[in-house]
Amino acid sequence: MKFFKTLALTIILVVYLAILTKLILFKYIPLTEIIHHFNFTYTEYFWRSNNFVPFKTIYFYLFLAEINLNSRIENLVGNVVGFIPFGFILPLLSKRFMSFKSILAVTFTLSLSYEMLQLIFELGSFDVDDLILNTFGGIIGYILVRIFLFIIRPRKKHTGKSKRVG
Repeated sequence: MKFFKTLALTIILVVYLAILTKLILFKYIPLTEIIHHFNFTYTEYFWRSNNFVPFKTIYFYLFLAEINLNSRIENLVGNVVGFIPFGFILPLLSKRFMSFKSILAVTFTLSLSYEMLQLIFELGSFDVDDLILNTFGGIIGYILVRIFLFIIRPRKKHTGKSKRVG
């Protein structure tokens, strides 16, 4: 039974990561045209479109942006919600990921990998705020799975008898 649970969770994780990769790295590019983005011709516009200042994009979308609400929600909430499944699935897949620190580290690393790929291959723009929001989403997923496991796991009944040592 444990084998099938692990297999099912692994398949779910792989499908989820494939969808996440498409949404993050290839959202504006048809898969058939990916090869054209490996030209490494970094223009001034390219560097200006990246954000290396923490909370700059978040602040912009919350207080300064002259854009519609849907775009704000898509950027801010989407970056959080997109990583909630990651923080939820990993602890179910392996006990190694049952600690807050491990989920924090692995979610940050995955998000950093996506951001670096966007930066290097010009598949989008690097945004340090995406790292913050994505990592926050992974933490929310972790908190949700801990609550879920607390609810579904049977609890040991207290008999009222205490064991005495000695």
